[in-house]
Amino acid sequence: MEFSKRNSSFLPTSAKEMKALGWDYVDIIIFTGDAYIDHPSFGAAIIARVLEKEGFRVAVVPQPNWKDDLRDFKKMGTPRLFFAVTSGAMDSMVNHYTANKRLRTNDAYTPEGKAGFRPDYATSVYSNILKNLYPNIPIIIGGIEASLRRFGHYDYWSDKLKNSILLDSKADILVYGMAEKTMAELAHKFNENKSLEEIHQTPQIAYLSTPKKVDIELSSFEECIKDKRKQAINFKLVEEESNKYNSTLTIGQRFGKDMVIVNPPYPLLTTEELDAIYDLPYTRRIHPRYKGKTIPAYDMIKHSVTLHRGCFGGCAFCTISAHQGKFIVSRSAESILREIEKISEEESFKGYISDLGGPSANMYRLGGKDIEICKKCKRPTCLHPKICPNLNTDHSEVLKLYSAVRKLPYIKKAFIGSGIRYDLATDQYLKEVVKNHVSGRLKVAPEHTSDEVLNLMRKPSFKLFKEFDKKFHKFNEEFNLNQQLIPYFISSHPGCKPEHMAELAIETKKLNFRLEQVQDFTPTPFTLATEIYYTRINPYTMEKVYVAGTPEQKNKQRSFFFWYKGEYKAEIKRFLKEIGRLDLLNALFK
Repeated sequence: MEFSKRNSSFLPTSAKEMKALGWDYVDIIIFTGDAYIDHPSFGAAIIARVLEKEGFRVAVVPQPNWKDDLRDFKKMGTPRLFFAVTSGAMDSMVNHYTANKRLRTNDAYTPEGKAGFRPDYATSVYSNILKNLYPNIPIIIGGIEASLRRFGHYDYWSDKLKNSILLDSKADILVYGMAEKTMAELAHKFNENKSLEEIHQTPQIAYLSTPKKVDIELSSFEECIKDKRKQAINFKLVEEESNKYNSTLTIGQRFGKDMVIVNPPYPLLTTEELDAIYDLPYTRRIHPRYKGKTIPAYDMIKHSVTLHRGCFGGCAFCTISAHQGKFIVSRSAESILREIEKISEEESFKGYISDLGGPSANMYRLGGKDIEICKKCKRPTCLHPKICPNLNTDHSEVLKLYSAVRKLPYIKKAFIGSGIRYDLATDQYLKEVVKNHVSGRLKVAPEHTSDEVLNLMRKPSFKLFKEFDKKFHKFNEEFNLNQQLIPYFISSHPGCKPEHMAELAIETKKLNFRLEQVQDFTPTPFTLATEIYYTRINPYTMEKVYVAGTPEQKNKQRSFFFWYKGEYKAEIKRFLKEIGRLDLLNALFK
């Protein structure tokens, strides 16, 4: 009833806004490290709308001030059911610091892009404050920071193995992954005064308990501190279980006298369920509290459309499959077209969709040909070391969707801004994209040129990228276009040595690239690459791996991206002479 009454307005962010709605209480208060943007690209907005649809009164407190008298934590009063806490769309430490652990000067999820409006380890900071102020009110943490830190994990910024975030945050429950169904079930259980035992049976949650029998018991936190091999084995067990089609096993890890229990997830959402989430009445705007201010992340995505969730690439350094899962859940074309129609009604819309995409734009509607085979598989990637023969790679559904979008009378152009998997892309798909869906630059992510490094990354051979590059330019010539391919590369990834970076510089020079989209590897919790960085062991082979671990080593590798700049040339030449690789020196600077 309430949902239909106020389904075109923002959720309240202050006592004044609550009063304007005639509310004298709220059921759930969401604290988020991001600004409040009521758009389906932001997790807090999705969860808020899902809970609202379930009939609950929901308030949002964006970027609360944790340094003053804590008035932001008190202004909405006590929720009837629970607090929900998230650091925002990113892990707060990734948001704050560069790969060299230098403080970033901006924050895309904050008005005017200003830094400093959320704390380090934001989920734990917010949760601890709330637990001190309201000791008897349950706290549920979620979002990517909580999700990827649910077990003992390596934290790059403190350079140590850290507890499960459940212990550090003092939260009562952690929800992991894309948790719409979990949060709705928890809200109903709390509303019905279910027992703690019944609440702890909810799928896709983690909670702290006294030790008990579980299906998989990992090595304890204390054992992992003493023996990095046990941490590596833990990661492999968790990653494989997380990538099953039907995961049914409970996982536990001891921390001293306590145990973190992680329940198996819900089954995959259906297309109908995903449509229902994206069909909720988001205003798609920045909250009026930010009147006159810009929020960079919003400017990037306000006219974008998410086609699907999940990614079966399983890249070693990426958190997407760990959070969203490897199996693709796609929206229906009808739901996508409804969202585009809604975008077309916005005052700021000029006929351009900035992105028709997802984690990888061309995975829409792709999946196993025989689901029974998928159900027996626990591989974390369907693409490496080679494409699974059971994987359907037919791009006809996404091409049909692109065609339907182009035919809409209010669409001038719909771009593919989120990048595509070139190892999956058919010639027909690439031709269509080049002709109709490139904004002038197309993003792809070869990440490296060395097959040795790419194998650790779970990425395809660079030969495939070179073939893709040729086809891209061929189709541009065919349509008399002058568009650019923008490749992404990573330095200092585990297994990458300076010689590999020199070879990367040579290979990209041959292709006439002056690299722009580059990054130094940043270890983030719950990825294969991070586990290798910390343990110096590949969890799947238990073999030792070289790691560039010091700032000096990382800076040396990064300099090869910019071999053509005067300030780097002398240093690169000196290094290559020192290691006796005159062949690389001559190839790069001849």
